[in-house]
Amino acid sequence: MNTEPGITCIENGQLIDGTGAEAIADGSLIFENGVITYAGPKSEAPELPATTRRIDAKNGSILPGLVEAHFHATYFNIRSLEDLDIKYPVEYVSMLASVNCRLALECGYTAARSGGCLFNVDVWLKKAIDNDLIPGPRLSPSGREICSAGGLMDWNPEFRKIGMEGLVFIINGAEDARKAVRALVKDGIEWVKTYPTGDAAAPDVNDHHTLCMTFEEMDAVVKTAHNHGMKVTGHCRATEGIKNALRAGYDTLEHGTFIDDEALEMILARDVPVIPALYFEKASVDHGPEFGLPQRVIDGHQETLDGGAESALRILRAGGRIGMGGDYGFGWNPHGTYAKELTYFTKEVGFTPLETLMCATKTGAEIMGMGDQIGTLEAGKLADVLVVDGDVLADIAILEDRKNLQAVIQGGVIKAGTMAPRQETSVTVDG
Repeated sequence: MNTEPGITCIENGQLIDGTGAEAIADGSLIFENGVITYAGPKSEAPELPATTRRIDAKNGSILPGLVEAHFHATYFNIRSLEDLDIKYPVEYVSMLASVNCRLALECGYTAARSGGCLFNVDVWLKKAIDNDLIPGPRLSPSGREICSAGGLMDWNPEFRKIGMEGLVFIINGAEDARKAVRALVKDGIEWVKTYPTGDAAAPDVNDHHTLCMTFEEMDAVVKTAHNHGMKVTGHCRATEGIKNALRAGYDTLEHGTFIDDEALEMILARDVPVIPALYFEKASVDHGPEFGLPQRVIDGHQETLDGGAESALRILRAGGRIGMGGDYGFGWNPHGTYAKELTYFTKEVGFTPLETLMCATKTGAEIMGMGDQIGTLEAGKLADVLVVDGDVLADIAILEDRKNLQAVIQGGVIKAGTMAPRQETSVTVDG
């Protein structure tokens, strides 16, 4: 990924470094050849040569690039889960995914951790982004997901005699689990996504209190993945499924919806990040009727939303780590609306704006395994930066409107925003 040569200084704005520290009212950020050399008060900034490129924040906000920690680039704003394995071939899915990557960058997300993808496309998206073939966030790729037979993602009835070859590996037992992970090893993914529990979205298969994978299957996934240097995450809503994932050694938890005291202690003891992905639940409740979601499904999403919000706040207040990622890619929760998750956590869950931004930057980078390179505005880190028109601490919702993003900077290069020459991108998928 290219970096901008020379020295750049961003000034005349409040500087939010992403660590959770109070903002610096009149801050200055300096980077050279794409690497930050100074972040602090303007009054203490070093003298710079006349050739320095200067960016005026216009009394707005300077903050780290956002990290979407549960990103589904290959989900194409579907109307139902079944669309994922029957609607489009891999060629078209790849094109749609590249558009979603560009859109994420334009929304201020300079990095993303995959929460699962079709056809292992993420691996190739990462290569294309890293080689500047397409614009997009720095990507930590996942691949086809792993689900036990009869689990959340195994919805095709047996009489159809078809599998889920593009979407998931359907496993029965520990040996199948090891085989699935070994198949993923060959494609070079970083994250193995599994489905230990059910979901309100598919109550006819299993609801959000159902255990879908055995501990033996989960243990086999983790041991095989870790042996090959890969990390493991899982769709964990049910309390016992969360505990089984922690006992098995999962590296992160997706959702972590219904925790009890024991589960909280386990999360804290291992310092396992949790990505609640709550905006999907809120959007399902708010817009489900428009998309024909049955009332029992909407009711399940409401229970999940309430339980997930309570759990997330408990984890954060107890000193745990929360990542931001809204499970976007559904018709009622479309790509391009990522920052609504930040607004929801700040205005309805009870996070402070600084806490939300820390979760969306520093913690997201840590989840990706890039905490030493991105996620905060500190000397020595890559210059992944947002320059925002307005005070994001006074109203974090301004991040929802791309017109408020003056500059989306990745490695010191302005990739998007009103200062960039490129036009904004949007995508509408038929049906």
